[in-house]
Amino acid sequence: MEVPKEQITALIDQGLYDSAQMLGCFLVSSSAINGETSPHLKAENLIILGDSLFRDREYRRAIHTYKQALQYYKIVPKQNSTSSRSSLSTSNRSSSPNSFNVSAINENEVKYKIASCHFALGETKAAIVEMEGIPSKARNLQMSLLMAKLYRNSRHNRGAVACYKECLRHCPFFIEAITALAELGATPKDIISLFAQTPNRSGRAPFDHLDSSRWLQRYVEAQCCIASNDYKGGLELFAELLQRFPNNIHILLEMAKVDAIIGKNDEAIINFEKVRSIDPYIMTYMDEYAMLLKVKCDYSKLSKLVHDLLSIDPSRPEVFVALSVLWERKDERGALSYAEKSIRTDERHIPGYIMKGNLLLSMKRPEAAVIAFRGAQELRPDLRSYQGLVHSYLQFSKVKEALYAAREAMKAMPQSAKALKLVGDVHASNASGREKAKKFYESALRLEPGYLGAALALAELHVIEGRNGDAVSLLERYLKDWADDSLHVKLAQVFAATNMLQEALSHYEAALRINSQNEAAKKGLERLEKQMKGVDPDAPEEDEENEVEDADGDQEETDLL
Repeated sequence: MEVPKEQITALIDQGLYDSAQMLGCFLVSSSAINGETSPHLKAENLIILGDSLFRDREYRRAIHTYKQALQYYKIVPKQNSTSSRSSLSTSNRSSSPNSFNVSAINENEVKYKIASCHFALGETKAAIVEMEGIPSKARNLQMSLLMAKLYRNSRHNRGAVACYKECLRHCPFFIEAITALAELGATPKDIISLFAQTPNRSGRAPFDHLDSSRWLQRYVEAQCCIASNDYKGGLELFAELLQRFPNNIHILLEMAKVDAIIGKNDEAIINFEKVRSIDPYIMTYMDEYAMLLKVKCDYSKLSKLVHDLLSIDPSRPEVFVALSVLWERKDERGALSYAEKSIRTDERHIPGYIMKGNLLLSMKRPEAAVIAFRGAQELRPDLRSYQGLVHSYLQFSKVKEALYAAREAMKAMPQSAKALKLVGDVHASNASGREKAKKFYESALRLEPGYLGAALALAELHVIEGRNGDAVSLLERYLKDWADDSLHVKLAQVFAATNMLQEALSHYEAALRINSQNEAAKKGLERLEKQMKGVDPDAPEEDEENEVEDADGDQEETDLL
C-alpha cells in the first residue's frame, strides 16, 4: 500500500494530530483504492482520518468524514458486509475515537463517534438521533454513559436513569453514575442492587467480600443523603469514609462543597486548603472556594487562587466563576459577563448560575436573578438556590412567591434551621408577619443553637419592635462563643441606635480587627464618628460625590440590618 495505515494510527497515538491529518489526506485520496471497487477500504481510511480530526477537536470536519465513511460502508457488497458484521459482533475493540482496528468497521462505533462530535458541539438532539440508532444491547460502557448524559441534558430523566443503571451493570465502581443516579432520585437500595447484576468473569459472586464493598455502599448512601438535602447525614458518612481513606481528595472536596452550601464556611475553607496542599493543580470546586474567600474578604488569597487557576487551565468554567468573584468588587458588569461565560462553557455548572443570581440581586435586577436561581434549581436544588429565590422575590415585593419558595425549601430540608429561617425572612418582610417570623427564628435556633444567621435576624426583629435590650442580651450571649465581625457590627448598630455611642465604637473597632475589609463596619464607624462630633450623619453634604457615597453607605447598613 502507498500510505501505511499503521503510520497514521501511530501518529494519532502520539498526539501528533496535524501530521496524522496531512498523512490521512494522502491515504483517502490514493488512486490505489477506488471507492467503487473497494468501498470497504475507502470507508476504513475515512474513519482513520475522521479519528485524527476528532482528536484535534475539528468536530465538524470529523462528522462530515465519518458520514462519508458510512456512505461507502453501505455500498459494500452484501456478502462482504455479512461476514464483516459477524466478525464485528465478537470484537472487543474500544469505541474511543483514539482506538483503531484497520481490519474491520464497526458501524455502531462510527455512530458513537459522530454522536460524540455533536455532544462536544453542544448539539444534544443530533447526538441523541445518532445514539438511538445503536441497539441498546450493542452499547458498551462509553456509549451508555454518553446516552445517559444526553438524556439528562435534554431533561429526559427516565431515559437517563435507565442508561446510568446500565453503566453500573457494566462497572459497579463507576462513581460518576452513582452520583448521577443519586441526584436523579434513586435510593441507596436501588443503586446497590445493581452491583449484584454486574457480569463477573472470575466466576465468583460479585461483591463476595463484604469488607471490600462496604465502603462503596457507604459512598452510595452519602451521595443519596446529599442529593436529598440531608447534609448532616451525608457529611457523617463522608467523614467515616475519610477515616478509611485519609487525604482522599475526592471525599475532601465533596465535604468542602457541602459545608459551603450549608454555610459552614470555616470548615469548608479548611478542607479546600487541605486539598490544595495535597494537589495544587486541582480545579474541581475551586470556584466554590473562591466564593468563600470573597465572603471572608481574603482578597490576597482570592487573587492568588485566580492566578493559579488561570495558569492551570483558563478554559474551565471554574476559572470564569472565580474571575467573576474577583471582579465583583471592582466591576459588577464585568463580573456578570464572567459568570455568564462560565454557563456558556458548561450549561450544567451550578456555581455559575448561583454567582450570576447573586450579582443580579446586588445590581437590583431581581427578575433576572430569579431566572438564574431557577436555572440552578433545575440542575440540582440546594439551599443556596432556595435562598436566592426567596431574596429575589422579596426584592421586588413578590411575597407570595417568596413564601412558596421558602416553604419548598422547608419541605425539601425539614431538619434545616436555614430553611426555617428563610420562611421567617418572608414573614419578617411585612409588619403583620413579624410575630410569625419570630417563631420561625426561634425554632431555627432550637434546631441549631449555634446558627448565627437566625440570631442576627431575631435581634433585628427585636430592634424593629423597640426591644433593644432584648436584642443586646441575645447578641451578647453569642458573643461568648463567636468571634464574628457581623455579630459585632449588629451590636454596634443597636448601640448606636440607642445613643450608646462608646459601646457602638468598641464593637465597630472589634469588627474591623476581625475583618479589616468589612464595608458595613467601615461605613458604620464613619457615621458614628460624625454622631460623636455632633454632626447629623444623614445631613446632605455639599460635595455631590460624597452625598452619593453616604447614600451607598446607608443603603449597605440597611441591607445588613
